[in-house]
Amino acid sequence: MIAMPFRSRYALRAAALAVALAAAAACSGTNAVTQSVDGGTGFQAGDDSLTWLPPGHRPRPDAVSGKLLDGRSFDLAGWRGHVVVVNFWGSWCSPCRDEAAALEQVYRDQHASGVEFLGIDTRNDGIPSALSFIREHHVTYPSLSDPSNLLALRFPGVPPSAIPTTLILDRQGRIAARHSGAILYTQLRDLVARAVAEKT
Repeated sequence: MIAMPFRSRYALRAAALAVALAAAAACSGTNAVTQSVDGGTGFQAGDDSLTWLPPGHRPRPDAVSGKLLDGRSFDLAGWRGHVVVVNFWGSWCSPCRDEAAALEQVYRDQHASGVEFLGIDTRNDGIPSALSFIREHHVTYPSLSDPSNLLALRFPGVPPSAIPTTLILDRQGRIAARHSGAILYTQLRDLVARAVAEKT
């Protein structure tokens, strides 16, 4: 066995540490996971960006329907007339775990007033992994299974290009707001309150 010079060993350890730190930063709650239709993934810096659209400039999603994680059929059109929160998530996504409690709390706070929540589980997550996530985080609102990430393409204008992404739909079923990255309780609470307060 050939001994490695001290400087070479030091450089190798420094490089390994740099890679580890970069990976940790990529998986932190301040980053979002890009999601392509072909199933490729990569991390991009989450800038906590929020887009709020005035009523005259709000696109309407195309038909959004499919199978919920529990096997039931679901059609988003059935919730027309309600403010709806749509959250794109995956059990493999660290920021999704970070925001799960906030989403569930706002849902419990607002559901009695007619606000609906829909999760969309993306990218070949697998039903068992998704259901395990739901149980672990005590999520009580429904989630569609979207293994090919095709449902994201049905939200025009401000499409969810990263996981997690949260959309707010107004009572007419139009996209009123989009938040990229893990959302905080206060952020979501205020967005929902703003949508609920709008005149129809």
